[in-house]
Amino acid sequence: MAKRSHVEGETITIKKYANRRLYNTASSSYITLDDLAEMTRRKVDFQVLDAKSGDDITHSILTQIIMEEEASGGEQMLPVSFLRDLIGMYGNSMQAMMPQFLEASMKNFRNNQAKLREAFESGIGANPIAKLAETNLAMVKAATDAFLPGARGSKKQTDIEAKRDAELESLRAQMAEMQKKLDKLGD
Repeated sequence: MAKRSHVEGETITIKKYANRRLYNTASSSYITLDDLAEMTRRKVDFQVLDAKSGDDITHSILTQIIMEEEASGGEQMLPVSFLRDLIGMYGNSMQAMMPQFLEASMKNFRNNQAKLREAFESGIGANPIAKLAETNLAMVKAATDAFLPGARGSKKQTDIEAKRDAELESLRAQMAEMQKKLDKLGD
């Protein structure tokens, strides 16, 4: 049987069999969770279906990939406090709002990441970059206040904020120094 070629932009169907094997219908081959993780990083759109029932199990497969990434022994991305807060949201009156909030937060992060990359590539000074950092910091503070009332104000939180402010000031100084060097190169 000839392999079908995948049309870019088209959603690939992955079938998961009872023996836990994953089958890529676009390439007519068995794949692993690592392959799905790589496809995700490359922004390849796919949907995972249970081969027997036809149910869409994409969410549980993506969650499984995250669990394996977190357990792989490398640097973990999700802090324990975030995981506790996330678990605490299940059954909470705010649960219905979390998916939209997390999607909006991730979209904002990606947009700011792209702007930051553009600023570095075009050699723009410290001000736009510092502004992005302050925007992200303000967003995180607002989210903390909105979803974790009482989280701010403790000595530990104040210490964390002071450390973060010091780090931000250090970044500003480093960026100003980089701008001076870039200005010298441009002369």
